[in-house]
Amino acid sequence: MRFTIASAATLATLAATVSAQQTFQVQVGGTNGLVFSPNTVNASVGDTVEFVFLPKNHTVTQSSGVDSGFQPVAANATQVPSFSVTVNATTPLWFYCRQAGHCEQGMVFAVNPTANKSFEAFQATAKASSADGSPPSSSGAPSSAPSGTGSAGSSASSASGTHSSTSSGSSASSTSTSKPNGAVTISASAQAGGLLAAIGLAAGILL
Repeated sequence: MRFTIASAATLATLAATVSAQQTFQVQVGGTNGLVFSPNTVNASVGDTVEFVFLPKNHTVTQSSGVDSGFQPVAANATQVPSFSVTVNATTPLWFYCRQAGHCEQGMVFAVNPTANKSFEAFQATAKASSADGSPPSSSGAPSSAPSGTGSAGSSASSASGTHSSTSSGSSASSTSTSKPNGAVTISASAQAGGLLAAIGLAAGILL
C-alpha cells in the first residue's frame, strides 16, 4: 500500500471539476408526443444525458451500441425508467426511437449538433426515411441498415453502452434506474461517489 498526499489546491480543483459536470434530463415521449424534450443539448466531455421514459413504448437508440431497449410505460405509471449516457466527445451524437414509425415521424435527438450537421437536417432525413424502420444517417442520406438496427450517423461512435446498469465501449457508459413519474434528478450517491473517486485519485491512494 502506498500513500501520496496531494495538495489542498489539487483536491479543490478536482472537486470543482467533478461538481461542474452537468446532467441533462431529456423526456422521451409522454404527453409531449413522439419527441425527445428537449430535442438537442450542448454537452461537454464528462456530462451525462439522462433519458426519462414517459408513457407509451419508446427506445433511445444509436447505431454504435447505445440502445435502451423498448421501455413500455403505462399511462398511470407511478415509477418510470431512465437511461443515462455519459458524453466522452464533443462531436455530434445522434439518437432515435426505433419503435415502428416513430423515427419517420421525427422522433430523433442530438447532442452537440453543428451548423454543418444540424438537428433540423437530421430530423428532415428521419421524416423522409422509408417505412422499413431504417433510421437516417447524420449525413442526411437514408441508411441501408436492416430494420430495427439502422445507423444514427457516423458520429455516433462517440457513445456506446448497454441497458440494465452495465456499460461497454470506451466512449460512454449508460445506466438505467426507475424514477417517480416526472422526476428527473440524478442520485446524490452517484455524485458523491464520483467526487470521492476523484479525491482518492488525487491523493494517490493505491491499494
